[in-house]
Amino acid sequence: MFIISLTYQVSLEEIDAFIPEHVDYLNEQYAKGYFILSGRKEPRTGGVIISTISDRNELNEVLALDPFNREGLANYEVTEIVPTKASNSLKFLV
Repeated sequence: MFIISLTYQVSLEEIDAFIPEHVDYLNEQYAKGYFILSGRKEPRTGGVIISTISDRNELNEVLALDPFNREGLANYEVTEIVPTKASNSLKFLV
């Protein structure tokens, strides 16, 4: 499992131009079961994605499809985690 932290590298106006395509990308990854949570940072400097993909190379391939990545709009910091404890509602992740 991975936590992906995106940090915008361009103005919000440039980001906003790609939001519809980014949302389409996110929807595709949710439909495939690759992403389980995402949202923007507050203040709006980027976003965070939690992915159930277990292989870093596969994750890199998926992230390469994100228009924010493709267009060089954001940097990506990826942290791998191995869940060992969860609330009852998230036990399926452990």
